[in-house]
Amino acid sequence: MQFLDLTLETAAENVALDEALLEWAEQAALPTEVLRFWEPYSLIVVVGCSSRAADEVKLDECRRRDVPVLRRPSGGAAIVTGAGCLMYSIVLSYEKRPELRSIGRAHQFVLDTIGTALQTRIGDTNICRAGTSDLAIANRKFSGNSIRCKRTHLLYHGTLLYDFPLKQVESLLQMPSRQPDYRAGRGHHDFLMNLPLSVAALRQEIKEAFNAQATPIDWPREQTAQLVAEKYCCDSWNLRL
Repeated sequence: MQFLDLTLETAAENVALDEALLEWAEQAALPTEVLRFWEPYSLIVVVGCSSRAADEVKLDECRRRDVPVLRRPSGGAAIVTGAGCLMYSIVLSYEKRPELRSIGRAHQFVLDTIGTALQTRIGDTNICRAGTSDLAIANRKFSGNSIRCKRTHLLYHGTLLYDFPLKQVESLLQMPSRQPDYRAGRGHHDFLMNLPLSVAALRQEIKEAFNAQATPIDWPREQTAQLVAEKYCCDSWNLRL
């Protein structure tokens, strides 16, 4: 698996690059897998592909504070990210891993790989999968994830909270209408937690778990720029629902 540690300048570029990496893999002559890390410099709200932004996001507050609201190509509910939240993205090949054509198996593979890797650093505290695609400790979520499936590859990406100001989530997101049972009606601040690990430890353990190699990657610059221009800087995409 190739490794890309790259945070671009703008929120739109960073969200676009995840989709561009998936399309890049789809167009490659050989099965292509890549792990990417990035971390925003400032707050961003990212809604799921089918999310109704006005139902999940406090749009007036985002506008007042100039917080970008973008729509990702994968499903799931809205998230808030920024400094203190490590973002990861994995493009996986169906040719190399045909079992991942089952979405349930894909969730299980990625989350169990990450959870097991981080467990070695946490010690006695138990990391578990929760809901459809969360990672949690003692029923408090530190990682939310989503998936986008294409013909030959899938994109799996998500959040890893480690030093994030959790009060920002409550200030920018509505209470979700759809909640996993384990949330038990709790507000964002009481439901979420920061993982008690450094970002260096997070990066190291996940990179090693997926055997991602730090080889030079000619990442898809042109596809990223095109997606930004035609999609991720446009309200017609970001606020379409």
